[in-house]
Amino acid sequence: MNPSARTVTLDGVTVPRFLYGTAWKEVQTAGLVELALQQGFAGIDTANQRKHYDEAAVGQGISAARGAERSALFLQTKFTFRGGQDDRLPYDPAAPIAQQVAQSFARSLEHLGVSTIDSYLLHGPTSSVGLSADDWEAWRAMESLHAEGRVRLIGVSNFSLEQLQMLCAAARVPPRFVQNRCYATTGWDRGTRHFCQQHEMCYQGFSLLTANRPVLRSPVVRQVAVRLARTPAQIVFRFALDAGMIPLTGTTDAEHMKADLDVFEFQLQPDEITEIEQIACV
Repeated sequence: MNPSARTVTLDGVTVPRFLYGTAWKEVQTAGLVELALQQGFAGIDTANQRKHYDEAAVGQGISAARGAERSALFLQTKFTFRGGQDDRLPYDPAAPIAQQVAQSFARSLEHLGVSTIDSYLLHGPTSSVGLSADDWEAWRAMESLHAEGRVRLIGVSNFSLEQLQMLCAAARVPPRFVQNRCYATTGWDRGTRHFCQQHEMCYQGFSLLTANRPVLRSPVVRQVAVRLARTPAQIVFRFALDAGMIPLTGTTDAEHMKADLDVFEFQLQPDEITEIEQIACV
């Protein structure tokens, strides 16, 4: 992946290399999605999980951003198992898992006002270890949506490296995305990132700032920020791009949105990338 590129192409699909995440926005969701699109974001991440997202409000924000043409917009949403939901379910919990996926997906199309989804993720496995029969039933249902042309790319979120390896070993349609919370203390999920690079998958990193507040205050990041006249947050996002990730931001501030997208205007030195990758690996 070219770290300078603003997009990457996967299976003929153009994917922006910086996504706007819509978790935990509640009543602000529609307005913030509209603002993010106005500021230049071309990729929106959400989920049909009312506990943490308001997918319907995401659709309202997209509709309000009149300049956001569907062909130029990358939309990613997720299927979430019952264990990750509250009582506002997008499917019948008594239905088979495959039917739950179909029902959730249909609601997502309705919420977002579209006929196809660019990327559909399994929003975490049912357990922290291994893959269950329910995990596989959900994945097969997602593969069927892909085969029908209603989903262009499929992937997973909150998967360990071992679970990802198990999935890739038996998937009929290989995952194209892995979206994980990314901690500097684990080498920025290095093992999973390297596996993605080896298997034509894109790693999406979320909570890059909120999960790594000590990194933002570290001398290494601060020195690079001073050298480039940038903020520590911009340095972390630029590092993510240079490390081959697609970062997510959930900022609610227009100026921060602009600053986030400005990370394509500069690059880090190779030694700086190495230092930040190793900053908390001791």
